[in-house]
Amino acid sequence: MKKANRIFTILIFVFLYAPMLVLIVGSFNEGKSLARFDGFTWNQYAELFQDSDLLKLLGNSILISVIASAAATVFGTVAAVGISSLKPKMRRVVMQLTDIPMTNPDIVTGISLSLLFVFVGTKMLGQRDSLTFWTLLIAHITFNLPYVILNVMPKLNQMDHSLTDAAMDLGCTPLQSFFKVTLHEIMPGVVAGAIMAFTMSLDDFVISYFVSGMDFVTLPVEIYSYTKKPIPPKIYAMFTLLFLLILVMMIIMNLLQLRSDKKKVQVSK
Repeated sequence: MKKANRIFTILIFVFLYAPMLVLIVGSFNEGKSLARFDGFTWNQYAELFQDSDLLKLLGNSILISVIASAAATVFGTVAAVGISSLKPKMRRVVMQLTDIPMTNPDIVTGISLSLLFVFVGTKMLGQRDSLTFWTLLIAHITFNLPYVILNVMPKLNQMDHSLTDAAMDLGCTPLQSFFKVTLHEIMPGVVAGAIMAFTMSLDDFVISYFVSGMDFVTLPVEIYSYTKKPIPPKIYAMFTLLFLLILVMMIIMNLLQLRSDKKKVQVSK
């Protein structure tokens, strides 16, 4: 039974990562077809870094991801601290409400936010172009908040809250106690939430498609147009670099989590 489970697990991982392996191999292929490897080359990466339009779009995606993840991390951490101070019954209700945006289909969230932004922009502010960089940023912050909250909440539940009381007994204000004690204890969750928010924002297409305007377009939205024509090999190179970036960030997040767990075990001993 154990052998069958291992084989089944291996098959699942092969199914999940085989497409990425094909993509990575294709980014080093001299030919344009993924079905045949014509030779190793770095030309696809050279062409990618010579394409100013694609690099600009990539820069737009990174910019919106950094700002949105930073804002979502701040708001989400503060929200998590506020939720943890609620009574258990109210806390469960609020956490269930927090889960709804994550389980809600992206297309529903995207259309809802688009309608809201258009209504506010045209009816209340009198703007012709209601969808701008700011609507895209607000949308990214909105769907990133639950991920930050759900990463910070377990750390708040694990920490010893008597440390906060001890800090205030020693003369700290509640704000000083938060920055010197609480934030230090929940930092692994904050970092994990920030990394997850960044990755979710970087590759988001559905919500971004409905809330972005013509003045600021992200890479996933632009890449959608490539699905209607043959994809140039330099796109494979860009996808490979993005995959490696996300992979490195996930490894860092797991290492931080492992380090935090080891510290907890050492302290308990």
